[in-house]
This record gives sequence, C-alpha cells and structure tokens, in this order.
Amino acid sequence: DGIMLDLGVSSFQIDEAGRGFSFMRDGPLDMRMEKRGPSAADAVNHLTEGELADIIHILGEEHAARRIARELVHRRRSQPFTTTLDLADVVEKALGGRRGKPTHPATRTFQALRMWVNDESGELVRALAAAERVLKPGGRLVIVTFHSIEDRIVKLFLRSRSGNDPGVSRHLPKMAKGKAPTFEVLQRKAVEASEAETASNPRARSARLRWALRTEAPAWNVDADDGFRLPGL
Repeated sequence: DGIMLDLGVSSFQIDEAGRGFSFMRDGPLDMRMEKRGPSAADAVNHLTEGELADIIHILGEEHAARRIARELVHRRRSQPFTTTLDLADVVEKALGGRRGKPTHPATRTFQALRMWVNDESGELVRALAAAERVLKPGGRLVIVTFHSIEDRIVKLFLRSRSGNDPGVSRHLPKMAKGKAPTFEVLQRKAVEASEAETASNPRARSARLRWALRTEAPAWNVDADDGFRLPGL
C-alpha cells in the first residue's frame, strides 16, 4: 500500500565516532554501513588521483576536487590515512582553511566518500525499481532526500515513469513504445521543510520530499530502460 524511503545517514550513525562518518570526533576512517567491502580509508589510500577527483566532484559537488585529490595523493605517499580528523585536516589545508565559512571545508569530501563507499546512488536506483514492482495500484511512494544528486535521481525516475520525461516528444509519448506510466505525480514540486522546522531541526534544511501514486501499468524492465541514472554514477 505504501513505501517510504528516508535516505542518507541517520543522526545516530553520524554522531557515533567509531563509524567514521563524521569529522566532529576522531575515529577510524571507515564509513561502511554494513562493514563490508572497501572502506573510506581504502578509497583515499588506493584510488588514483583521477578517481578521487571524480568521486569528490560528482558526489560531493566540490569545485576544488582536483586540488583536494592531488593533496591526498601527495600526503599518502609518506603516511596513509587512518582517521577522520587526519583526513579532515588535510582537506582543510588543501582548501586554504575555513576563512569564516559556516561549514567545515571537508564536508563535501566526506559526503562524497560516504556515498561512494556505500554505493548510495545505486542503492537508491535499485530501491525505486523495487518499489515500482511491489506497490499495488493506488499505493504511494514517498521519498525524502537530503542531497541534490539523490533528489535528481528521484525526480528523473518519477518523470520517466509518469510519462513526463522532457527528453521524449509529447507527440511520441512513452505509451507508444509499449510502456504505460507506472506512477502518477500529483505534485511536481518537492515539499521542503518550513522555517519553523529547520529552526528546531537544522538537519532538515536540505530535506526534499517527493511522492507519487502507483498506476495499474506493469513495472518497466529496468535493464532495458534505465534512463534515470546519472552520468558518471
């Protein structure tokens, strides 16, 4: 009848130093949700400079990604990264310090590494496709995102599945290709937190909520039509 996705990392995970998600407290440079696969330390210490720059630029939306990647590779030659504060300090130095900025200079880099380590964009794509398969007609899909890339993936998915993909001519709708819309979007604009809510809960400031109703059309073949993926992810 309904599926809700509340994306990102929980406050409990961020505040637990041992998980390595935050630089607010020193801890092991891990960031893995399930403690499986490469950690953030593995990524920083072994990926190429180009790979690190792409991750930080695409997932962190950091304009100085190449400068940061270059500094990370230079530093790891003499000493590998093992802790969160060590990484945060090097990123801060690469960007020339805080200079009165309200957020820590390493925020985007940490966000990018966390998203890469846990394949968060891929998990979201798979979750949306699964929701399309299991929701019954009239069921609601509700997604809360906290990152522009997440929100863009959701927006592109719902556009595509509702027949409102701007890349398709209005004279040649999706139905002409044998694919009827699987969702009906009743509210195009994302719902954002009010000023009162962000005042009491600052972490809600970047939240975006989108929702849609499941139609009676059969689920699309994800492999055959995966147009809501983002380039480079």
